[in-house]
Amino acid sequence: MIERRLPWLVALVPMLAACSIGDIRRDPPSRTPPIGPSAAISQTPGPPPTAVAVAETRRVQVAVPEGYDRPYVEFVDASHGYALFASCGERPPGRDCPALLYATTDGGRSWRKLRHPRPVADNQQVYVATGVLALLSEPYGWWASTDGGRTFRHTRGEAGPVEWRAAQGRFQIVEAEGGVGRWDGAGLDRLPVQPGVRGLNTVGESRGLLAAAGAAGGLPYAAVSTDGGRSWRATPVPAPATGDVNITRVEVAPDGELWLIGERPDRRGFPALWRWAGSWQPVRAEGHPERVAPPALLGGGRAAVVSSRGAGVVAGGRYTDVPWPVSPEHYLRILDDGTLTAAAPKELLLARPPFTTWTRVVLEAA
Repeated sequence: MIERRLPWLVALVPMLAACSIGDIRRDPPSRTPPIGPSAAISQTPGPPPTAVAVAETRRVQVAVPEGYDRPYVEFVDASHGYALFASCGERPPGRDCPALLYATTDGGRSWRKLRHPRPVADNQQVYVATGVLALLSEPYGWWASTDGGRTFRHTRGEAGPVEWRAAQGRFQIVEAEGGVGRWDGAGLDRLPVQPGVRGLNTVGESRGLLAAAGAAGGLPYAAVSTDGGRSWRATPVPAPATGDVNITRVEVAPDGELWLIGERPDRRGFPALWRWAGSWQPVRAEGHPERVAPPALLGGGRAAVVSSRGAGVVAGGRYTDVPWPVSPEHYLRILDDGTLTAAAPKELLLARPPFTTWTRVVLEAA
């Protein structure tokens, strides 16, 4: 069985939950860059635009024994990714269903099998970050690799391997004690001066600006630091125009722009959004659908979401449908190199800015 249930991961990098083919970070520019063919964008509640065709399908079969469920797939960038086969329907995990690990270095055109360091376990998980592959095999612990899966280092404990934690940024939430900590190469040192944010649950850094945020009583709260957390300034966050927020996350767009994302109590309501421009400025989204999946920040003051209408983009104060080949089943995520991925039950879609050309990656058992 594969579960995604690490609270420290949610607080640090909610976007890093595994993309599964079996389930599933300046001032605003004067003009909004186009996304897709402008003629196909709709700003009305009418039918969504016709989706563009996928430019290329990379379908690969690998030698996996009969009975395995579809793999969990994580991409690090447009070229590098990993796939984990680790569940077999009704069969319990174990010797009859050992974990199988694969890697690609060419964007899913080909996959090679890697040696899984602990293939038999009660629960298998995979996490990736730039330069790091982390495997959790419960109850035996973690295995981390920094050489593409050729070698692994074993550690135990809930905190996760040093390699993975180091990849989450200089500043992180200290789960055990609460508050913001600085990564010292081996662990988190809790800062002597804390931001004093109610409901603190997230921290992010970009261009020398450190932001911490949280939520309490349905309202968002935040503070910023320009000296590496030695001092903090409370920064008012305008209350959402409608509804409450349950969690407020700091996220950084690919162009370095800082955002706050106010997640609704039901986790599916359209989120409250703010951008940093010397203060937290509300992001309007006129015409947005009521229920959406978590947004993906695209850069240039834009955020993309998926709803029952397919894909749409928030930009210039409006929500607009876009003709991406994305269904309500897809889950959007921006990778470190700016690649946009959309994961669905049977496929993973990849697109590079300006997101007009899409590639489908399908990994199947032979």
